[in-house]
Amino acid sequence: MAIDKEHKEFHTVDLTDGFAPPPGYPEGIKQKVLAGFLDEEKKVGNRTRLLKFDPGVYTTKPFVHDYYEEVYLVSGDLTVGNDENGEGGEAFQPNTYACRPPGAVHGPFKSENGCLLVEIHYYA
Repeated sequence: MAIDKEHKEFHTVDLTDGFAPPPGYPEGIKQKVLAGFLDEEKKVGNRTRLLKFDPGVYTTKPFVHDYYEEVYLVSGDLTVGNDENGEGGEAFQPNTYACRPPGAVHGPFKSENGCLLVEIHYYA
């Protein structure tokens, strides 16, 4: 597997600006791509991104995609496996991690107080 990402040295990451809603996500979830590019139509590439949930935001359906995903919960809270009304699921706190192969069904997700995730996505 070849990884092609631009060379970036240590630099300050602005956590207050440059976030945008990812396609298909509910309002209140925003991403900031740090490096790389993932082309889901051509099924190539990789990306490292920050994903922010505003307080009280939740998704209603499980996710499944055809690329690998690694997720690290940096701050806040994240609940996995809630229902369509945002109820139930298993709550996680910072310094928790997930690694999912292509095709793994996961979610839905919610955050009571908001959270910040680092995600790495890549095709094999």
